[in-house]
Amino acid sequence: MELLTALDAPDRDRPDAVTIDGRALDREALLGAAGAVAARIAGAPAVAVHAAPVLETVVAVVAGLLAGVPVVPVPPDAGPAERQHILRDSGAALLLAAQPREAAELETIEVSAAERADFTGAEPAADSTALVLYTSGTTGAPKGVLVSRRAIAADLDALAAAWSWTAEDTLVHGLPLFHVHGLVLGVLGALRTGSRLVHTGRPAPAAYAAAGGTLYFGVPTVWSRVVREPSAAKELSAARLLVSGSAPLPAPVFRDLEALTGQRPVERYGMTETLITVSTRADGERRPGSVGLPVAGVTTRLVGEDGSPVPYDGATVGELQVSGPTLFDGYLGRPEATAAALTADGWFRTGDMAVVEPDGMHRIVGRASTDLIKSGGYRIGAGEVENALLDHPAVREAAVVGVPHDDLGQQIVAYVVADGVTERELIDFVAGHLSVHKRPRIIRFLEALPRNAMGKPQKKLLPPF
Repeated sequence: MELLTALDAPDRDRPDAVTIDGRALDREALLGAAGAVAARIAGAPAVAVHAAPVLETVVAVVAGLLAGVPVVPVPPDAGPAERQHILRDSGAALLLAAQPREAAELETIEVSAAERADFTGAEPAADSTALVLYTSGTTGAPKGVLVSRRAIAADLDALAAAWSWTAEDTLVHGLPLFHVHGLVLGVLGALRTGSRLVHTGRPAPAAYAAAGGTLYFGVPTVWSRVVREPSAAKELSAARLLVSGSAPLPAPVFRDLEALTGQRPVERYGMTETLITVSTRADGERRPGSVGLPVAGVTTRLVGEDGSPVPYDGATVGELQVSGPTLFDGYLGRPEATAAALTADGWFRTGDMAVVEPDGMHRIVGRASTDLIKSGGYRIGAGEVENALLDHPAVREAAVVGVPHDDLGQQIVAYVVADGVTERELIDFVAGHLSVHKRPRIIRFLEALPRNAMGKPQKKLLPPF
C-alpha cells in the first residue's frame, strides 16, 4: 500500500511486527486480516471504528485505508451523546468493532484478527480522505477534521527524518488509538517506516520499562509517572529517543528524565488540523519547554492581534500560524468553520500563543482563548507561569488562568497541587524566576487538576474563582 509502505516490505513476516497488549501479528497477517474487512466495507461513504486499544482496531483502520473508505475513530469511553454525534455527523454507514455493540441503527461488523483474504481494490488517490478525526473543541459539538492520505504521508516522512526513525526501531507507547498521537504517529507511523510496534495497552511505567523499545511516545502525564518510578525510568536508558507531546512537558519532568535515563526528551507540537508541525530533532539541541523547529515542508509565523508580524526575540508573544502539506482539508460539513480557521492567504490559525527564539526554536505558551493573560498592559502566557510554579519542589501540578480585575484588566490566578508550601512562598518564588508582573496574585490549592484522556488540564472545569 502506498501509504503504509511497510505492509509490502520484504521483511513483513516479522512475527511480532505489531503487538498490542501482548497479542501480536506479522505484517502479512495484518494485511490479510485487513483485506477480509476491506472487502466487506468497500464502497461505504465512511466507517466508524470503536477505537479500543486492541489489535482489531489496527486491523479495522488498515482495512479502511486499503478500501479507500474514510475511517472515523470513536473513543471507547465516549458518552452516549458524544458517540451519537460522531456517528451521525460523520455519515458513517458501518461500525467496525472487536465485539458486537449497540450503535444507533448502524450495522456493526465484527472484526477478527484471525481472518485472511486478499483485497485487490485500486490504490486510493493521495488526496482522498483517510481519517475523520473529531476534535474536542472548546465550544459546541466536536467537529470532524478531514485528514488526507497525502497529509499523513508528508507528516510521517518529515517526522521520520526529524527523529531518524527507521525500520530498525522498536516503537513503544500505550496511547489512545483515536488521536493523532496514538493512531497516526503511533500506529500508521510504524506501518510506514517499518518499525516494530509494541502498544502496552495502558501506558504504565512498568509496561514501558519491560517493552525493550528504542523509540518511546508519551504524553506529559505518562512521563511524570515514569519519573516517579526511578527503577522503571532507568530501564529506558537503553532507548534511542523519548518523545513527548499532546501537552507541554513540565521542565522538572524534562530534567528528571534526563537524570534517570541519561537523555533529554524530544518535544514536539501539533494539532488535529495540522498533524505534527514543529519538533526538536534527534540530532539537535533539546531545551526544556521548547518544541523545536518546523518539520520538513512546514512553515510557521507569529502574528500580533492586528495581524502584524511578531519579532523572533524569545520574549514577544504572538499567535502561531502554520502552512504546509500536513494541513487538514477542512471541517466536515462546516465550510464557515473551515473559512474561519484559515487566513486570507491560506495559513491555519492554531489559536496557540508562542514565542520564537532568534535561532528559530519555538516555545508554546498557551491557548489564545484561555492562556493569553492581559494584565496591567502586559501580555503573559499562562504556560510560562505554570512552568515556573512547577520548578518549585513542592508543586506537582499547576494551571494558571486570568480572571477579571478592576485595575489590571486581568489578574493571574494559579491552581496548584502541592504540599508543605504557602501561597506567599509560591508567589514570591515565581516573582524571583520571572518578571514581577508575571507572578500570580492568588494561589488556590487543589487535590488534583481536571484532565482529559491525553493528560491535558481542562481549565474550563477548574472550580470557579
